[in-house]
Amino acid sequence: MRRVTVAGERPYDVVIGPGAQAELGLVLAGTPKAAVVHAPPLAALAGAAVETLQTAGVAAEAVVVPDGEAAKTAGVAAAAWEEFGRLGLTRSDAVVGVGGGAVTDLAGFLAATWVRGVRVVHLPTSVLGMVDAAVGGKTGINTGAGKNLVGAFHPPAGVLADTDVLAGLPEAEFRAGMAEVVKCGLIADGTILDLLEADPTGRRDTEELVERAVRVKADAVGQDLFDTGVREFLNYGHTLGHAIERVEDFRWRHGEAVAVGLVFAAELGVQAGRLSRADADRHRDLLTAMGLPTRYAGDWTALQAVMRVDKKARGATLRFVVLDGLGTPGILTDPDPAWLDAAWATVAA
Repeated sequence: MRRVTVAGERPYDVVIGPGAQAELGLVLAGTPKAAVVHAPPLAALAGAAVETLQTAGVAAEAVVVPDGEAAKTAGVAAAAWEEFGRLGLTRSDAVVGVGGGAVTDLAGFLAATWVRGVRVVHLPTSVLGMVDAAVGGKTGINTGAGKNLVGAFHPPAGVLADTDVLAGLPEAEFRAGMAEVVKCGLIADGTILDLLEADPTGRRDTEELVERAVRVKADAVGQDLFDTGVREFLNYGHTLGHAIERVEDFRWRHGEAVAVGLVFAAELGVQAGRLSRADADRHRDLLTAMGLPTRYAGDWTALQAVMRVDKKARGATLRFVVLDGLGTPGILTDPDPAWLDAAWATVAA
């Protein structure tokens, strides 16, 4: 079993490997009650988690929420809070999130806000959940104004990334999650790029890829929990990616939108004189080989409006993560509109 420790005021482990879910009872040993939050398609996995907890002496019960981004609304959160009240959850208790990135985002937010904070343990069931949403303590729900604009920083008590569940993950979901792995390779760990160029499916080296991506995130989070410095670099490709998701009303998978965002950000770096053409081409070539989108037919004006309420924006000033060479991320503030238009032209279908 692979373990990555995320440093901070309350360090926690990310356990990666087959059968990792079995450690749930150990992580929450001595906890009186737990609410296991999950979407309907994962009822069997959530049921197994409830059984594991009950065997460990924890009074656990499932709380069902909608699937995908439909879970991340104020209405769903309010309904879940009512369920927590019915269960009598107190600060001695815990929330367990079983699912992909959307459910772990929601479960973390619920845990952060219920009685001003209870412990949360994540059991991510997708590549995206394992390498991104479940790690780092960012929680959130969506609003009409944009993605994840309402949330809190609330690190989990543990993350159990059971790679057995990835075998049954639909290929499109697996591939989309790998976009976040590629991002980690581009900003910090070149071995990730080498592994994916050797096997663009990501299936051959899944555990190593997940571990390497988690280490990249853990390093940033350990230094900068509240996203005011190096942690911002984890948003490479996300400014346009989140805007695409919002404009498309979340019909695009997160990783697919981020893939387009990575190509856009690479070209923006080229336009700013900070990234070489060869490195920008490597972005597109790898993502194409992996079967991820690199083009998007959309309304550039609408996308720019959404980007101006991105979490990295400051007032009316746009800020983007760009690369000063592979593995060397930085911030580009208030880019020349001509650079933005040129970068858009590279992804506009």
